[in-house]
Amino acid sequence: MFTPMKIKEDIKKAALALKHADAVLITAGAGIGVDSGLPDFRGNKGFWKAYPPIAKLGLSFVEMASPRWFHNDPQLAWAFYGHRLNLYRKTEPHKGFTRLLEIAEQKIGGYFVFTSNVDGQFQKAGYKKDLIEECHGSIHHLQCSNVCSHKIWDANRTEVEVNEDTFKAEEPLPKCADCGMVARPNILMFGDWDWLPHRTDEQSRRMRKWLKRVYDEKMNLVVVEMGAGESVPTVRMKSEHVVQSNGGTLIRINPRDYSVPPQHIGIPLGSAEGIKQIFEKVTD
Repeated sequence: MFTPMKIKEDIKKAALALKHADAVLITAGAGIGVDSGLPDFRGNKGFWKAYPPIAKLGLSFVEMASPRWFHNDPQLAWAFYGHRLNLYRKTEPHKGFTRLLEIAEQKIGGYFVFTSNVDGQFQKAGYKKDLIEECHGSIHHLQCSNVCSHKIWDANRTEVEVNEDTFKAEEPLPKCADCGMVARPNILMFGDWDWLPHRTDEQSRRMRKWLKRVYDEKMNLVVVEMGAGESVPTVRMKSEHVVQSNGGTLIRINPRDYSVPPQHIGIPLGSAEGIKQIFEKVTD
C-alpha cells in the first residue's frame, strides 16, 4: 500500500541512489510523453479519442500501425503517421526530461537512453543522439515501403498535410527517391517484415559498448525507468534485465504499473512529477 509517507521515503531513496550513481541508464515507454501533452494510446478508447476518424472505421491501434496500409491505402497510412509526425514536431518535452539530463550529465560514466518511443522527444530535450537507442525506430527517419534498397534517410525535409475531415494525407505523399514508391517511417510496426533495423542495430551496439564500460570499470549504475507499462513490456524487461544481470538500482516511475523486484524502488507518480520531486532532493 502506497501512502504519501511511503512515496516520500521512496523519493528520498531514489534521490540518494542517483546522488551516488556513477552512471545512469534512462529507459522510457510511451507514458513519459503524456505529461508533454501527447495522447495516451492505452487501449482502443484512448486511441480512438485521439483519432476519431479511425474510431469510425473501427480500426484498433494494432490494426492501424501496420505496414500493409502503405500498400493498400497510402493516404490513410500517411494521415496517421503524418499527423503523428506533425504532432511530435510541435510538442515540447516536459521539464522532467531536462531535469534528469542535468543529473545524468554530471556522472563520471555519463548516461544512455533506451526507449520504445519513436517521437524523438529525448533528442529535442537536448540528449545526445549518439547516446540513445530507439528500439522501435524513429518517425523522423524514412525508408522505402517497397524496400528497394537498405537506405534510411532523415525526414527533416518531409512535410505531410493531413485533411482532418477525410483523414487522408494530401498528395504528394513522401516518396522513395530511388524507385518512386511511397516511403514509410523507419518504425517497427505490427506484423512488419519490411522494417530496416540497421540504424537501431547501430544504436544498440553503442549502448552495449557503454554498458560494458560501466560494468568493466565497476561503476555504480542506476536505471531510471519512466512511463513503461506492462501491456507492452519491452522497456520494463530491458530495465530488469540490466539490473539483474549486472547489478545496479532500478527506479521505476509509473502512476499505475509501479511494482518492482525486491530491493528496487517503485514510485507511483507520473514522469514529470516523479522526476521533479527526485530532482529537488538530489539538488538540495
